[in-house]
Amino acid sequence: MKKLLMPLLLVMLFTLAACGNQGTADKEEGTSEVAATTESEENKEQTITYLGEEYTVPADSDKIVTASQEAMEDAAILGVKPIGAIATGGAFPEYLGDSMSEAKEIGDKRQPNSELLLQMDPDVILGTSKFQPEVVESLNKVATMIPISHISTDWKENLLLLAKLSDKTEEAETIIEDYEKEAAEGKEHFKKTMSDKEVVMVRIRGGNFFVYSPDVYFNPVLYNDLGLPVPEEIQASKSQEMISLEKLAEMNPDYLFVQFEEGENADSPQALEDLKGNSIFKSITAVKNDDIFYNSVPPLAAGGTALSKTEFLKVVMDKLAH
Repeated sequence: MKKLLMPLLLVMLFTLAACGNQGTADKEEGTSEVAATTESEENKEQTITYLGEEYTVPADSDKIVTASQEAMEDAAILGVKPIGAIATGGAFPEYLGDSMSEAKEIGDKRQPNSELLLQMDPDVILGTSKFQPEVVESLNKVATMIPISHISTDWKENLLLLAKLSDKTEEAETIIEDYEKEAAEGKEHFKKTMSDKEVVMVRIRGGNFFVYSPDVYFNPVLYNDLGLPVPEEIQASKSQEMISLEKLAEMNPDYLFVQFEEGENADSPQALEDLKGNSIFKSITAVKNDDIFYNSVPPLAAGGTALSKTEFLKVVMDKLAH
């Protein structure tokens, strides 16, 4: 009996060992499978650095939402068509061409509709640095929200960010290079012709006049890129400041750019026409010499973007480079 039991025990031991080894092999194989999956998942994401901050987004970010004017203008100049964007008065600005042709309206520019965005399932949301903290938190629950800077001097970083997301870095670099070359040529020209001239841009909003500091709105084109003299009142301005017509007349610029958009003057739609007939306004040198330019660029244009800067540079060179 003992002789019969011994072989049976040996067979059972070998069988158990074999099962144990197979289990270990299965476990190791399973571990390799998980590691491969994890690696694959990681390869589907990319980390982008923008203005010193890192953001993780899908490697293929095809579904882009432009939730700021700056991002929309960058999309237009790069030929990118977002799936969603903010609208003004229920419509996308005409000056952006067909760049918004595939975009759905996502609600108010101060607080885009998170429910709509969830339905759209974007890869990334290009918002604005003006968003309140609660809006930032809400949008980040939908997808990574990158707060695009509204500061004019960050225009290159803004453009290159969208270019990175849309695989258009080469196009963006060409746009920047071309602009800087043309601006440098203009700066050299104006050193000889405009060193004693003052150029001012004003914006009419709510029937009032506003001027901007040298690094805000379109002013960087005039004073930084083209090196035109900065009027004292502009130098003293902090971001956007309201001034009276009398103060504007006191400034007495040689050249004056006036921006007027009907939607920003709903309560005073006749403000521009009234201005043209005002005797104080007519006393300004730029007006008397017919060196005044109304809406020389689209009045809704952001000012501090590659698109705005490129278009305004062309206008300034055309109007002032005699």
